[in-house]
Amino acid sequence: MFKIQTLNNISVAGLERLPRDRYEVASEIAHPDAILVRSAKMHDMEIPVTVKAIGRAGAGTNNVPVAAMTARGVAVFNAPGANANAVKELVIAGMLIAARNIAQAWQFARGLEGDDAAINQAVESGKKQFGGFELPGRTLGVVGLGAIGVKVANAARALGMKVVGYDPTITVHRAWQLASDVQPALSIDDLLSRSDFVTFHVPLTDETRHMINAERIRTLPKGAVLLNFSREGILDDAAVVAALDQGHLYAYCCDFPSNLLKNHPRVVTLPHLGASTREAEDNCAIMVADQIREYLENGNVTNSVNFPEICLPLNGGPRLAIVNSNVPNMVGQISTDLANAGLNILDMLNRSRGDVAVTLIDIDKPCPEDTLAQLRSISGVLSVRHLGG
Repeated sequence: MFKIQTLNNISVAGLERLPRDRYEVASEIAHPDAILVRSAKMHDMEIPVTVKAIGRAGAGTNNVPVAAMTARGVAVFNAPGANANAVKELVIAGMLIAARNIAQAWQFARGLEGDDAAINQAVESGKKQFGGFELPGRTLGVVGLGAIGVKVANAARALGMKVVGYDPTITVHRAWQLASDVQPALSIDDLLSRSDFVTFHVPLTDETRHMINAERIRTLPKGAVLLNFSREGILDDAAVVAALDQGHLYAYCCDFPSNLLKNHPRVVTLPHLGASTREAEDNCAIMVADQIREYLENGNVTNSVNFPEICLPLNGGPRLAIVNSNVPNMVGQISTDLANAGLNILDMLNRSRGDVAVTLIDIDKPCPEDTLAQLRSISGVLSVRHLGG
């Protein structure tokens, strides 16, 4: 029986992927094998030594201590692309809100007083201050062409916009999905200089923090609109507000309210709604639950942010799943210990990623406890699990 701890409300659609005859799931549980989390901050949490995997029901993992878990041999999974459509729709809504001054016009309409005749007169005299512009023919710059960025780019093309994209690490898979007439930018600065709107779909790292600052904002055309439904901190909000006050930027839409932003007349802030749809929550929970189950039961790894992708087809017998430092002679030492125990290797797969390697080994009979202990004692071995059989 595997024990799963939930730190937030995880969609029932995801939890149903964990059969109750094999999984015990609860928010309060002793000695969990895995943790499912959405937004709970785990950096100051004491994570039990029994934890083998953490599944983040979303794309970003800033709330998970990934480096510390890697050092412990704990796999961290996320759900890239599961919320892509939800975020894409919010970006499109943000462009329309900005272009048509919808938020400001709505506030104006809510403040109207008097009888209907007076309201009608105020509407006719006041609407001119909310005149906007249309999207076709405008250029959208998309920074980050992963699952979300590609969907945003393609949707903008369908609306008649021109699209410029920048992502030096775009995968072949995502490139195939991208509309063929999306233009590549040589750099972020090149993209900014060509864009009427700019949207960001990158993780928050040391490299991306404040990637949009006062200097880069000056490269944007006058009247540009910025959209951030990715991560707080990617834009320097103080620089954005200064550019709005100077009239260089037209509007800013983001998912991260603050005292600086929430009352500015040219800023629309939303309460982190990017993935807040029933469909996105279901998709994220289903994806991450499936990944956790596959890892716990079979050792296979998909969509981990710290472990290599690895999948060894099952043969129905015993399997060893070993996580170790990516250093020379690890496989040799492991194989020697198995041979000394009289165990025959039927199939084996080793994959590495950075400082971590994962080795899956199918053997002809169950591995004795003393051999498992010997494997765990090898310098550099982070975890050893005996699966199946």
